[in-house]
Amino acid sequence: MTPPVQLPSLTALLDALPHPAVLIGLDYRVLAANAGYRGRYGELDTGKGLHCYEVSHHYSRPCDQAGETCPLKNSLASGQPQRVLHLHYTPRGEEHVDVETLPIRDERGEIAFFLEVLKQSGVAGGQEGLGLVGRSKAFTRMLGLIERVAPSDAAALLLGESGTGKELAAQAIHDASKRARGPFVPVDCSGLTETLFESELFGHEKGAFTGAHNRKLGLVEAARGGTLFLDEVGDIPLALQVKLLRLLETATFRRVGSVEPQQADFRLVCATHRELKAMVAAGEFRQDLYYRISAFPIDLPPLRERREDVALLADYLLKRAGAERPKRLSPQAMKCLESYAFPGNVRELRNLLERACLLADGDVILPEHLPADCQCELARPLAHFDFGAEISPLDDIERRYLRWVLTLYHGDKRELAKRLGLSERTLYRKVKALDEG
Repeated sequence: MTPPVQLPSLTALLDALPHPAVLIGLDYRVLAANAGYRGRYGELDTGKGLHCYEVSHHYSRPCDQAGETCPLKNSLASGQPQRVLHLHYTPRGEEHVDVETLPIRDERGEIAFFLEVLKQSGVAGGQEGLGLVGRSKAFTRMLGLIERVAPSDAAALLLGESGTGKELAAQAIHDASKRARGPFVPVDCSGLTETLFESELFGHEKGAFTGAHNRKLGLVEAARGGTLFLDEVGDIPLALQVKLLRLLETATFRRVGSVEPQQADFRLVCATHRELKAMVAAGEFRQDLYYRISAFPIDLPPLRERREDVALLADYLLKRAGAERPKRLSPQAMKCLESYAFPGNVRELRNLLERACLLADGDVILPEHLPADCQCELARPLAHFDFGAEISPLDDIERRYLRWVLTLYHGDKRELAKRLGLSERTLYRKVKALDEG
């Protein structure tokens, strides 16, 4: 008979692990920590019976009850290892940590303990240099997907609105990959005309066409051993998509004016703000190419869905704004930013802060240094919609609510329609009906 799992024997094995690790009981209490854990996160008094969620998150209840993904609970339910990216408290402040939970079974095959191995995020660890800054759940979820796909050679597709940082995310994937020492080559597909497409991507031989005075290496060759980032891949004309598909399927290409095939060697990352599935349905994007580039899709959240990151991003961007004297935001200006919808996302925030730095004569950025649209969002921060004392028809409530929204919101109508869950055409139709009524 297999002897029962003994706690002393398990704790002795912890120090053999190369990464910080803790042993956790079924009641979420931390039973032991290895030297790697103590060296990175400080001493841990396991005699106090502290819960893992108290130590890592300063929560008073398990992660899943606080809106997080709990790998321990999921591992207990599935009986399998679980992995998740979490934001942990450390002596250096909050850090993104890649947590892997492995169940340990007793002689009856029942789960008795959990081994939790913690690795500093290879993606988020360099976020200060890259500009990938945030702590919101939406941001952490995105980072977790980047962490998953980066070590592989799978084609990643970054989906998000303009200004959400798709090139930064692509750079993060490259930097955390096994090709990190190779080149990272971005290609703006929206700027490639049909006549330039092959020459820019594949290069050309001397004399291949008028003006080709020398051999030119294309961007595919420039990316050899590294990552090729195709930005705005949805803008590639349909006639050219077949040439890209052939490159991806055969891993070969020919320079313009040459008959000799060249071997391609790159990791592919694509990005677009377009709805590629809708384009495929409309016949505007090849279905076979879509499935080839979208092996691992990642949604980049717009800034309005990660408002708790605005203060962190603003602080980061102000430190890099290049002002002669460091600037800071007044509490009122910060409230304006946190209330603003940011249709241009992080790019808009960066431009807005650069402008404010030029307008502010002192060290403090005030609301009047921000654009009027940003100030208008906070014009009536305590305003609320009054349903009235009587029960009213839903159509009447909708009309009253829309009038209230239109007096409060002074931004782009397309953005307003999106926030209301309407098409732009439907919003205009409802507004017209209000005017006529």
